[in-house]
Amino acid sequence: MVRDTLLIALYAAAGAAGAGLLGLGLLRLLRDRSVALSLAAVAAVTVAAMLAGTLLVSWAMLLSDHDLWVVTMVCLMAAVVSLAVALTLGRRVVSGSRALAEATRSLGDDGLFTPPAAAPTAELAELSRELAATGAKLAASRERERALETSRRELVAWISHDLRTPLAGLQAMAEALEDGVAGDPRVYHARIRAEVERMSGMVGDLFELSRIQAGVLALNITRVSVYDLVGDALAGADALAREHGVSIVGDRVEPVPVEVDGREMSRVLANLLVNAIRRTPSDGTVAVSARREADSVVVSVTDGCGGIPPEDLPRVFDTGWRGTDARTPPAGAGLGLAIVRGIVEAHQGRAAVSNVPGGCRFEVRLPAAA
Repeated sequence: MVRDTLLIALYAAAGAAGAGLLGLGLLRLLRDRSVALSLAAVAAVTVAAMLAGTLLVSWAMLLSDHDLWVVTMVCLMAAVVSLAVALTLGRRVVSGSRALAEATRSLGDDGLFTPPAAAPTAELAELSRELAATGAKLAASRERERALETSRRELVAWISHDLRTPLAGLQAMAEALEDGVAGDPRVYHARIRAEVERMSGMVGDLFELSRIQAGVLALNITRVSVYDLVGDALAGADALAREHGVSIVGDRVEPVPVEVDGREMSRVLANLLVNAIRRTPSDGTVAVSARREADSVVVSVTDGCGGIPPEDLPRVFDTGWRGTDARTPPAGAGLGLAIVRGIVEAHQGRAAVSNVPGGCRFEVRLPAAA
């Protein structure tokens, strides 16, 4: 009994193995064809393996012709049903794949990916979800690229405007000095020096911004106190504040430590203070505060500019943005706040702005030192 069972298993395995090898060859030939044909081939190989094993066993066990005919008919009916099911499933998979491919073409046409209504398999459904997520990321990236290109065009236009005016003035003053028609040459010399210093500052800002955007801003991180950073910034901005008739005060500046590049962070505070002083009317106040919140240190500069239109708030830190009423000096090139955001983000921080009664508040949030 055991011997017969072993022989049956051996002959069945030999027949199935032969059919399986032929099936592997057939699948290799169909590797560039439709998945429907591959599924049909798998179903045919399955039935063929069963039939081959049955025929070998019947030949070895000397089954009657009637029994062999019955077994053969059963296998043929199983083959018909298997092929029908495989072809149906294959057509569904092919249809779902084509619908997914058609929807994917929109990714290259600046369009959003719209997944097919229903996927025939879990794998295609997962692929649709991944493509939808990728499409959303590409759309956001394209929008950022358009916004960046727009800001670059505006920056070029504004820089050209800001350079053309002082250059024309420098040329006129140089010609007046050359022709000897200047009433007081010392006044002209002072104006020339002031214009040159302003244009040098503009070029310096452009160079700093280019380093930030290129990702090559080298930071020399040290442990410093926010109290010292704010104190130095207030001292540096005192002369400009007196010139504009603006009071600057340190309001609740806590001596919390941070690990930052002291030089770059001083530039951040200086840019924020200069911006606040120039936007605050005479007899106004600019307040600076610093406090610790959980794992962050928040430094804020509050001015009396009267507020920023809500539609302009998202653009405040964009390169070249200066507001609707800032098109001529001393508004600058519109780079100061863009530099602020770049330096703060290089420190793994975040810069934000919000309106407050009578003005607006700029906040710089930095990781707190351990």
